[in-house]
Amino acid sequence: MWAERPRGNALCKECFFHAFEEEIHHTIVHAELFKRNETIAIGASGGKDSTVLAYVLKLLNDRHDYGVNLVLLSVDEGITGYRDDSLETVKRNQEQYGLPLKIISYEELYGWTMDAIVKQIGLKNNCTFCGVFRRQALDRGALMLKVDKIATGHNADDIAETVIMNVLRGDIGRLRRCTAITTGTDGALPRCKPFKYTYEKEIVMYAYFKKLDYFSTECIYSPNAYRGFARAYIKDVEKIRPSAIIDIIHSGESLSVKKDIRLPVQGVCERCGYISSNAVCKACVMLEGLNKGLPRLGIGKTHKERRKMQEMLQQETGAADSTPCTDQSLKSSCKCENKTDQSECSSQTYDSDNASGCSTYSKSQKCKDGCSSTNPRTVAKEKLSIFGKLKQPPSIDF
Repeated sequence: MWAERPRGNALCKECFFHAFEEEIHHTIVHAELFKRNETIAIGASGGKDSTVLAYVLKLLNDRHDYGVNLVLLSVDEGITGYRDDSLETVKRNQEQYGLPLKIISYEELYGWTMDAIVKQIGLKNNCTFCGVFRRQALDRGALMLKVDKIATGHNADDIAETVIMNVLRGDIGRLRRCTAITTGTDGALPRCKPFKYTYEKEIVMYAYFKKLDYFSTECIYSPNAYRGFARAYIKDVEKIRPSAIIDIIHSGESLSVKKDIRLPVQGVCERCGYISSNAVCKACVMLEGLNKGLPRLGIGKTHKERRKMQEMLQQETGAADSTPCTDQSLKSSCKCENKTDQSECSSQTYDSDNASGCSTYSKSQKCKDGCSSTNPRTVAKEKLSIFGKLKQPPSIDF
């Protein structure tokens, strides 16, 4: 639900400010977005949405005594002439609002910048890479800060666009959750959208009349984004039906999935431990394609591309997950031949991924010959990670 406001009536600036702020307060309270003593990371890009979100959350936290701790979390995608300038705005916001700030970069996490990625893939699919990496980067940064929740500046226009995009793509899984005001409640780090029922034009008006310091330049790589077509369509519909945005959101909320339709089961990535419905998460798949000089493998949908990527991942995992046992006394004591869910054991290798037994047997079962986490026959190795330099997340000091 959203708070009722004067409809069809002109408002002075002060009354508009009050209506705008109290509507967001009503959304927060009604949806129970925050709990006292929680630490909330505000996804800060320097744009109008995140700047207004940081300002309003700090204002409402003081006015209504939410009792939450607010921090700013920014992601540096490595886009020269865009993100470097917007981060300067974020740094000014940090001083203006008196909130702690943490900046985490793609280069730090993945060893790539968006500028470098675009040089490889061109402008057609760059938003796909950026969206996947950015979402995971926010989660990684939030985990480093040990926050309880992430608050993002997604507004009503953004959510309506996402509904349309998921309908056009037939993405049932995302369609069901894209209108939720809080997502990830079944995971370790929920995300919430306090601006779910707030129009983009109202956010712009609020920032303008409040004279907030925000960055208004559009990303230099976004003109070809698929979202732009959904945005243009909604703007055209809104001219005919002013309530179109809220109507689309309510339609998305009312959609349900038939019981006989199987949806992906959420698990964790075998390589980096991030939440994924596949054995290897999308970020790892994309990163593998980039590192192999075959970036289309990360976004390709043909059977040939999928098969090639699967073979590459299996080879990489197979080479890294097991190390031959060279100790003859240990070799003779392990009878793991022919106990594999892949093929015959010919190298007598041991689990090097989690030090829990014979990797040539079954990763889901214990080795019948006693290979266990306490058995000295286990050969340990460093687990594959997409963290790059951040294999050991640093402590954060504000």
